[in-house]
Amino acid sequence: MKTVNFVHMSEGTAREYEFLAGLEKEYAKSLPDRLMKTLEGLRSTLPGYKVSRLEHSLQSATHAYNAGEPEEMVVAALLHDIGDELAPVSHSEMAASILRPYVSDHIYQIIKHHGLFQTYYYHHHFGKDRHVRDRFKDAPWYQDCVNFCENYDQNCFDPDFESKPLEFFRPMVERVFSTPKMHFV
Repeated sequence: MKTVNFVHMSEGTAREYEFLAGLEKEYAKSLPDRLMKTLEGLRSTLPGYKVSRLEHSLQSATHAYNAGEPEEMVVAALLHDIGDELAPVSHSEMAASILRPYVSDHIYQIIKHHGLFQTYYYHHHFGKDRHVRDRFKDAPWYQDCVNFCENYDQNCFDPDFESKPLEFFRPMVERVFSTPKMHFV
C-alpha cells in the first residue's frame, strides 16, 4: 500500500491505520533532524538583540550543560525558544508541547511557563506587575522555573560568550527524542 483509500477518517480500515501508524513511527524518528534545521533557522530571526535567537538558544544550552544539568534539561534549554518564529506570543507553550512527550512533567512545566516568568525582568518597564509569576508560587516547579530564567535565559544575550556549536548538542537531541516517555494518541 502506498496510500490509504479513505478521504474521510471515519472510513479508514484497521489495515490502513496500521499502515499509517508505521509511517508515523518512521517520521517521528526524523524529528531531531527537523528540530536541528528549525534551530538553524533561528540564525536570522527577531532583530534588535545583540545575538541571534540561535545564539541565544546555544548560550542557554551551554550554560545548562556547563552547570551539569541532566541532558533532558540541556535539550530543553536549547529548544526553549524554538517557537519564536511561529508562535511569538505563545512560544513557551509551543516549545513545551514539542518537548512534552520526551521530558519529565517538571521540565515541561518549566519550559511552558518560562515566558511568563521571564516577564519579571521587564514588565515593570511597561507599568505591569513583574511578580505575575508568583501566582504559581505553590507549584512544585516554581523555583526551578525562576532558576531557569535566571541562569539559562535572561543571561544568554552576550555576544562575547563562547557557546558550544549546534552540532555539539545533536547527540543529546537525538537521545532525548529517541523514545517518548508518554503518548498522547
